[in-house]
Amino acid sequence: METDCLQSELTSVEVAEPQEIQTYRRCNIVAFLKRNTFVILTVTAVLSGIGLGFALRPIHMSDRDVRYLMFPGELLLRILQMLILPLIISSLISGTSSVDRKAYGRIGLRAVCYYLLTTLIAAFTGIVLAVIIQPGNWSRNTSASSGGRTEAVQSVDAVLDLIRNMIPSNLVEACFRKFKTVYSRSVSTGFNITEAGEDNNTVPVPGSSDGMNMLGLLVFSVAFGLILGSMGSQGKPLRDFFDCLNQAIMHLVNIFIWYSPVGIFFLMAAQVVKMTDMGEMGQEVGMFTLTVIAGLLIHSFLTLPLIYFSVTRKNPFRFMSGVLQALATAFGTSSSSATLPVTLHCMEVNHSMDTRVTRFMLPTGATMNMDGAALYEAVAALFIAQLHNINFDFGQIIVLSDHLRTTTNVLGDCIGVGVVQHLSRRELQSSGPAGESLMEENLQL
Repeated sequence: METDCLQSELTSVEVAEPQEIQTYRRCNIVAFLKRNTFVILTVTAVLSGIGLGFALRPIHMSDRDVRYLMFPGELLLRILQMLILPLIISSLISGTSSVDRKAYGRIGLRAVCYYLLTTLIAAFTGIVLAVIIQPGNWSRNTSASSGGRTEAVQSVDAVLDLIRNMIPSNLVEACFRKFKTVYSRSVSTGFNITEAGEDNNTVPVPGSSDGMNMLGLLVFSVAFGLILGSMGSQGKPLRDFFDCLNQAIMHLVNIFIWYSPVGIFFLMAAQVVKMTDMGEMGQEVGMFTLTVIAGLLIHSFLTLPLIYFSVTRKNPFRFMSGVLQALATAFGTSSSSATLPVTLHCMEVNHSMDTRVTRFMLPTGATMNMDGAALYEAVAALFIAQLHNINFDFGQIIVLSDHLRTTTNVLGDCIGVGVVQHLSRRELQSSGPAGESLMEENLQL
């Protein structure tokens, strides 16, 4: 009798165990889907948008139809651009005012060193690939394009413009306009008989270009936040105001982020439809594009992961999987600044990063850290040199490579946050607890 009971219990356990395993696996799958809903939707939007674009190419849509197709994506860009200004100012002031100035000096120094190191490595990677692949020699026999107008910019004027933009003369104007040197041709007529004729001189004059002066706003916000943090109890009301403003903006990000897959889907479809003939473009700039893409992939999947692993001793690809939505958004929007709200969401929700580091480094990195641009410019310079000064219209190349450049820039920003937070953990611990992250705020809601 006892043996029968034991056998029945064993059979019941054997039957119940597979059911429990199936239930456990099912729960894991459901939990994985819930945890990565944004990532799955965004990646699906990118791939399906590219597929729709190639499906619509044989129709030969007019420019008006392409603009209609791009309209939902344009709404996404407008939403993200609407959030950039209050997000940058509030996050920088909130982050810098909550940490001791000495601690932030060390954090800022490490951030600048990281940006310089990765930018130099990216440029060096581009130079090495351009020397090895020789993309200009492959395109030597192609016909030069009719050539658009190129504006010669002196390197000295470019550096001076950078310094001028760091100190804007008007903060309100810096929200929508930046300083840019333009060149005016002055004609002087010689009245002396021996100096008859005209001398054409190009003179730099002050000008401007549309777009937010991110660098000037960044410098002002960091300085204002550091001063506010040193004021003690006197600055507490203003610190509380910017903390509340930052939390409100991030709640808006949590709401609008659900629309990003829809906008990215139509953005990618419109970009693919707008591309010119792929065969002709491949003959003209194919090797250049392949060189740039190879360099960006090496920098993204070899250089940056090695830096992250060597500093933190953690799996870099697991870290990268947590920011896939930000990378997909960067690929779709082709703008590091527009991707900033999504990047902050990924770093604080998926990786629970310290808000004092994320809200300082990510806005700074969106302005200063341009690994992809450095690699692209290095390859472009050698490409033109190899062509013996044959000028090509690089507009087609930018359409292809700009998406990958932005993705590389955003990935570099995220890796930088992980590296700097690991190196600055002592300073952060000594400065007290961090502010509430997005995950904690969402749990409270």
